[in-house]
Parts: sequence; structure tokens; C-alpha cells
Amino acid sequence: MTVTARLRVVIADDERPARSFLASLLRSFDDVELVGEAANGAEALQLIESEKPDLALLDLQMPELDGLSVVRLLRGRHPPLVAFVTAYDEYAVRAFEVNAVDYLLKPVSAARLREALNRAQERLEQADLRAEGLRQARAAASEYDQARPAERLERLPIRRGEEILLLPVGQIASIVADGELLHVTTARNERYTITYRLKDLEGRLDPARFIRLGRGELANVDLIARVNAMPGGTYVVVLQNGQLLPVSRIQSRILRDRLLRL
Repeated sequence: MTVTARLRVVIADDERPARSFLASLLRSFDDVELVGEAANGAEALQLIESEKPDLALLDLQMPELDGLSVVRLLRGRHPPLVAFVTAYDEYAVRAFEVNAVDYLLKPVSAARLREALNRAQERLEQADLRAEGLRQARAAASEYDQARPAERLERLPIRRGEEILLLPVGQIASIVADGELLHVTTARNERYTITYRLKDLEGRLDPARFIRLGRGELANVDLIARVNAMPGGTYVVVLQNGQLLPVSRIQSRILRDRLLRL
């Protein structure tokens, strides 16, 4: 990006007045081009990948697919810089400050928006800072998930080609960690892969519904068909979809106390 190029920006907010207000502020700056507006997270994801903006201003709280979920689902070689827009939220402020991700508190002032735009322009002129932007945004998302009061997840957003599947958690049979990826298997044996930390996701799932089987495995208690005893006091869980999952020694004691006692 050259110094004279205009900053290409998209905004996403499910509240029309807030979105219109932010759009009017952006249009008042000569060095900014507003290339699109989204009314929800799914629209934001599609808009970002089609327009390839320099900066995405994402509302933190949107139904179904919020700003954090958009960041987690982004793909491509040149993701935009991200700034979250939110009503005051002490957990969000803490997470974003720790990870050096910009955030704007509602109602957004022209001066504060100008500061965020200047910061984005400076980052775009340094390739290493631009490349670091998405990593920092995802780190902020994880930090926020850990800091805020637990809000039970009812649907898990999953990328499937150009679509966003909102998978009801009750249909999830197992979740298995593989490095930074999570492999999600449904009751119908459908398999999906998402980028999420298992610890963060476990904290948002109902502990009465899901049980940890080992360091990197969770299973839906309602979809456990049987439990096979193994030598050494461990178990293998057999799910209704036929999936077999070994249980660690420590978790075997927990599973025994929770599920195998009358």
C-alpha cells in the first residue's frame, strides 16, 4: 500500500443505527474508502473475502456469528487488519489491550476513529506488522473467551466451503484436538475441522453435557453408547456413531465416578 492510497474499510454491526453512524464517520475522511457494510457475521465474512479490505471494523456482539467468530473463520493469504467495536466491556478491553489489537468503544467518536485508522495505515506500511495482525486478533479472542463470564454455546459456527454451518452442540458427538485444530464429529459421523483452542471451547460448553476423556478429547455424554473396560483400569468409550475414543487413566477415574456408578 502506498502513502497516497486510500484505506479500504468494511464494517459489520447488526444494529442499523450504529452501522449507519460509523459509515457516515468513515465517509467524512478523504483517505478512506468504505467498500462494504454487513449486518451480521456471516455477511461480514463473505464481504471481507470478496472485497479484501485493508481494515475490518467488527462489532463484538452480533447474534450467532459475532466479531470473534468472524476472526476465527477468516482465511486467505492477505487477511485484513481488525478493530473490534463494542459497548464497554471490561473483559474485552483487557483482552484487546494485552494483545495490541485496536478496539473502539461505542459511541465511537470521530477523533478515536481517526486514531484507529492512522494506526491501521502505519501497520499496512510494515509488512511484518500486517502479517501479525490476524494472529493478535485471534489471541485476543482466546483471551476474551477465558476472561469473560462463561456463556454457554448453543451452536458452533463451522466453515464449510463458502458457507457457515451453525451446528447445534447437541449434535456434536466428539471434539478431538490436533495441534491448533479441533476435529468435530457429529452424531451422524459428519466431520469438520475448526481453529479453536480446546480449553476455550470446553469452557463454553455445558459441563453436564460434555466430558473430557483425555488431554485432547471431549465426548457428548448423551451420545455414549457403551464403555469398555481395558487392562490397567482405563476405558474405551464407544459413541453411538461407532467412534471409539480411549480414556486416559486420570479421566477414567472421573468417568467411573460420574457415569458408571449406580
